[in-house]
Amino acid sequence: MEDYPSALAEFERRFATEADCRKYLMQLRWPKGFRCPRCAGTRSWAMERGLIKCGGCGHQASVMAATIFHRSHLPLRTWFRAMWWVTNQKHGVSALGLQRLLGLGSYETAWMMLQKLRRAMVRPGRDQLSGEVEVDETLVGGVEKGGGRRHLGNKALVVVAAEVDGRGIGRIRMKRIPDSSAESLLSFVQGAVRPGTVVVTDGWRSYAGLPEAHFRHRVRVRGTNPERASKLLPRVHRVASLLKRWLLGTHQGAVSRKQLEYYLDEFTFRFNRRTSRSRGKLFYRLVQQAAAIEPVPFSKLMAS
Repeated sequence: MEDYPSALAEFERRFATEADCRKYLMQLRWPKGFRCPRCAGTRSWAMERGLIKCGGCGHQASVMAATIFHRSHLPLRTWFRAMWWVTNQKHGVSALGLQRLLGLGSYETAWMMLQKLRRAMVRPGRDQLSGEVEVDETLVGGVEKGGGRRHLGNKALVVVAAEVDGRGIGRIRMKRIPDSSAESLLSFVQGAVRPGTVVVTDGWRSYAGLPEAHFRHRVRVRGTNPERASKLLPRVHRVASLLKRWLLGTHQGAVSRKQLEYYLDEFTFRFNRRTSRSRGKLFYRLVQQAAAIEPVPFSKLMAS
């Protein structure tokens, strides 16, 4: 059964101590009871410093090991407060804003926390898009003078897929791609969209191989008028517009190309849960996913 606080007052009451946070994280990691990561044994007892000792092999396990909290010098309660704040802000939060809110010693610490949390926003094995899906690319940062719509230059090229939900938009997927070649675009579609789905694109030649990849391809040709694109593929263009507005508004456009992928993950996480009535449930999902992914060393964060 999903268990999460419904409001800030309940959050503060339930997670007042490190022990409270560890107990909650343990319930999410081992909902059917502790299982030793070394021998799969189920007999155990609690030790000091939040460790759990396996009654079978004697292994001392930490509830934070093999999660994004692994070897973190920050209290788990600080991580929980960060996750509550991140999921309860409609448009997200910047590293500077998180630093001020939590009273962190440095901007770099806040930035590191947000980067790790963004990696937890992609659920392993998430469902592919289905039904009817619009797909198109957009340049993040604007189009350079003298170049066409797919002229990359110093900008980042992002491909967007958006489910058709009546006149509205269903779930979305996004990915930064190196170019608009058939290899890049078809690889994205195959990863994001279920085979047999109707995929709606413009007349760009790189999409011509969709039928051979087991998709039903529907082409909408915009002609020579670039303004028609937003009418022929309204959902992806709406999503692209919201993405650019979010990057400028929340992050003042200060997103490097090599880190962009993780900002796309955050935007996708937020967009796909935009109708959720419970912000506490978003917190629950983020903690759940943070406990399910491998730890990310700081060196890897900087090299991404």
